[in-house]
Amino acid sequence: MAAPVPHSPQAPHALSLTRRAETLTAWALVLPAFIGFMVFYAWPTLRAIEISLTDWNMLRAPKFVGLANYAAMLEDGKFWQGMKLSAYYVLLNIPLQVVLGLFLAVSMDRLTKSLFVKSLVLLPYLLSNVLVAMMWLWMLDPLLGIVNALITGLGFETQPFFGGADEALLTVAAVNIWRHMGLVSMLFLAGLQNIPRHLYEAAALEGASEWQMFCRVTLPLLRPVMVFVLVTSVTGSFQIFDTIAVTTNGGPLDSTRVIVHYIVQNAFSFYKMGYASAMSMTLCAVMVLYTVFQMRVMNASQNDLA
Repeated sequence: MAAPVPHSPQAPHALSLTRRAETLTAWALVLPAFIGFMVFYAWPTLRAIEISLTDWNMLRAPKFVGLANYAAMLEDGKFWQGMKLSAYYVLLNIPLQVVLGLFLAVSMDRLTKSLFVKSLVLLPYLLSNVLVAMMWLWMLDPLLGIVNALITGLGFETQPFFGGADEALLTVAAVNIWRHMGLVSMLFLAGLQNIPRHLYEAAALEGASEWQMFCRVTLPLLRPVMVFVLVTSVTGSFQIFDTIAVTTNGGPLDSTRVIVHYIVQNAFSFYKMGYASAMSMTLCAVMVLYTVFQMRVMNASQNDLA
């Protein structure tokens, strides 16, 4: 019978050193992101909460007023009008953007693997919001724009687009749908490529049509991607500002003065930084509640592929 191997006292010590090295490596990898989060998100948020409790015009020392800014906000009709316009913009923007993005993703997944086509679809998103807004502002100009030249050439009347109170917000939504649907399609395409192909083969053997496979296989398995797209798109749409600042500046007749434009106007035109911060924190709270609700409703923590 072989003699037992004596236990080495160095083994626990070596294991402890290995774990300590792994821990230090993990912290070294996480630290840059943590510092960025604290500097650019956590600290500004805490500072905004502090400012929202003051009356501050950025020219004199802030004066503590408690919840007075929040009370004034609740009675401000322009604040509620801005929230209403932002919600209306989301309803104009998100459904069509998601549907078009999903259609493009399914088409590319089924018809082509070309990198050139994918690059072409994603190209509008790679342009800055300001550049896109200026480009469409020129193209949709009632007098010199190429779009109105084509419309009048077909025998129709000139459209005001950004200059019409009834059309301005719809035009802003159309411009942003054009810019962002490429990114949405790339996100959906990544989700489609992670769905096992044998599921479609099994469904086809069972006699399922293309529409049935889309509804019963594709959409359920795209749920995590759908949650991500909806949350990021809705929160991003509620923060729309640069396109409106370039094209309409909140007009005409305040028809595009969404909530973020009203916040910026109060902060840097009316010098009401405390009131603007109060509206910002309210908008942040609304977006957090929406995100939690959306993730709960769509069971974002569950994966149907598991």
